[in-house]
Order: sequence, then C-alpha cells, then structure tokens
Amino acid sequence: MQSLFPPEPAGSRSMVLATVLPETSSKLFLMPAQIKPNLLRQQKRKQRRQLSASQQAKHAQQLAEQLLSHPAFIDSQCIAAYLSNDGEIDPVYIIKQAWKLGKQVYLPVLSAHENSLLFAPFEKNSSMCRNQFGIDEPDCLPEHWLKAEHMDLILLPLVAFDEQGNRMGMGGGFYDRSLANIRQQKKSTQLIGLAHEIQKVTQLEVQRWDIPLHAIATENDFYKT
Repeated sequence: MQSLFPPEPAGSRSMVLATVLPETSSKLFLMPAQIKPNLLRQQKRKQRRQLSASQQAKHAQQLAEQLLSHPAFIDSQCIAAYLSNDGEIDPVYIIKQAWKLGKQVYLPVLSAHENSLLFAPFEKNSSMCRNQFGIDEPDCLPEHWLKAEHMDLILLPLVAFDEQGNRMGMGGGFYDRSLANIRQQKKSTQLIGLAHEIQKVTQLEVQRWDIPLHAIATENDFYKT
C-alpha cells in the first residue's frame, strides 16, 4: 500500500467532497454575483495548487511550529486532522508529534446515513479504504467512529478564510453539518482551520449555517478570533 505520508506533502489525500470545478474565466467582473463564491473557491484552490513541492514542505514545517506550542494542541488528547490534497497545507508533522506524545488522532469519515462526517481513529499502521468519493479513510468498524463533539481539537482544511474566523470549504457543507452540535451544545471542542497564508481574504460572505472557527493557523501566523 502506498505510504500515507509521501515525500511531497501536497500529494496525499484529504477531505475533498465536492466536484472539481472548471477553470475560471479571466473575465471575472462579468460573472453574476451569485457565483462569486465559486469563483473565489476556484481562484484559491488554483493558488495553493501552484505552490511547489518545496514550498509545500516548508509551509508544513512552519505550520507545525505555529501550532505545536499552542495550548489548544498541548491541552488536547483527542485530535481530528486530515490528509492533505489539492494543495492543502499538510498537517503531517502535527499528526506525527501527536502520536509521539501519546495523543489520539482521528480522521474524518463520511457517514452516508447522516450525510455528515464522523471521526475514525488513525494510527501509524492503520489500514485505509476509499469511500464513494475515492477518499482515503481509516478502515474500521462504525462503532469506533466518534462525533465531532467528542474531539478536543479539530483541525480543518479550508479553501479561503478571513481574520474573523470565517471559513470557506469545498462547498459540500459536510463540516458545517458535522459541527452543528458543537455550536448548539456549546461544547469546548476547539476548531482551528489550517491554510496557506495566500488563502487569506479581507472578508468572506457568511451564511447562517456557517460554523465560525476559534482560530486559523498558517505558515506565517496564528489568527485567534
């Protein structure tokens, strides 16, 4: 089986649950207002995919430096992460350090019954399988899956973010549905988005179902909201 952590961090798999959109037109100003979020999504995905393998590796290391000394990581025992794909910043060093410290690491799995994400335990030698979207998940029985509110810390991939803690995802809404109970029940689970600095925008349009994050970590900074 192919290594879960190949030398080039951008090549592993992650939580990509939306259909890949076509390349954006150069005449963005002519597009109807209602599709602007999709145009921004395309633009930011393209920018992060254009980062070289060496830039991706450097950003992954710098991201770990930003996060590993933060209380949100230090004080957490159950941590949900992801496997990077599509140019996403790679949390591989964070995952490895969590294992080294004896923390429990989880990856998102698609729950077809709930149309949302649950979290399966992920260890160094975990067997993996692919779900209906072709995405790698830990191959374990559903009784071992946990809901988001059972996590101490959830590290989320994102496409774009602003400094107010708003996150733009792939457009499928899986994380928003999965995290709804945290907002409703006011759980103490920390939600931290991970991104390249180039994914930051001045302000994102917020929908009523969007789940705000507690912070966003990039290779350059830690934005606490």
